[in-house]
Amino acid sequence: MSVLVPLTPNRMTSAVPYFLWLPTVAVSAHLVEEFVWPGGFAAWYRRYRPARASSVTTQFLVIVNAVLVVIALLPPLLGGSPRANAFWLVIAAIGAVNALFHLWAVVRTRAYSPGVVTGTLLYLPLSVLGYHELVASGIVSLGTALQAVAFGIGYHVWSAWNHRRRASANREA
Repeated sequence: MSVLVPLTPNRMTSAVPYFLWLPTVAVSAHLVEEFVWPGGFAAWYRRYRPARASSVTTQFLVIVNAVLVVIALLPPLLGGSPRANAFWLVIAAIGAVNALFHLWAVVRTRAYSPGVVTGTLLYLPLSVLGYHELVASGIVSLGTALQAVAFGIGYHVWSAWNHRRRASANREA
């Protein structure tokens, strides 16, 4: 039996709904660590990247994270469809890249980064296990999995570019 038991028309089990909710649970826990307990992500990021500090506004953080939560909700809302599985992998990839960002920041600064614990303990294992299960079982093609990885990496490249752009616009204003 598969470790994570992804939902497909041929694999209806009681564990299936849990699999579809795992990215939402991981994202929620990560947001709690970053903004509630212990919190402090916005202030930490402004110290970590002072040149981009002006781009980290409350409105920006709310919008970006609301979009992330909506994407994380798509797998359970879409059921066992191919799109649900693809979105599952996209969220897992975004989370894994985010975890690597936090780990790199901890190595660079030798200080805690709000989000590193959930990134390391939830995002990384979830993405490794999920990718393995979905691809190895044939539920998702390798091509779809690679596209999801590209989206995950692309999201963070876009985010860094957007932070630089916004900070530059704020300096010029």
